[in-house]
Amino acid sequence: MANHKSSLKRIRQDKKKAEHNHYYAKTMRNAVRKLRAMTDKDEATKLMLDKLAKNNIIHKNKAANIKSSLCNHISKL
Repeated sequence: MANHKSSLKRIRQDKKKAEHNHYYAKTMRNAVRKLRAMTDKDEATKLMLDKLAKNNIIHKNKAANIKSSLCNHISKL
């Protein structure tokens, strides 16, 4: 167990940030799943990926890779 007030606060903050990031990462995965099930392009998903990358929820390169794979998937339809 932590011995300092600052380390206790850091543990609380880290837990809160982890929950926040987990929510947005799960939302992103669900949106990608829905898009793969669709047959037409959906700009909202791309904007969401950019927004997550901008807020450092996911890395900007990961957002680019996901967008690229989605575009390839859609172009094959």
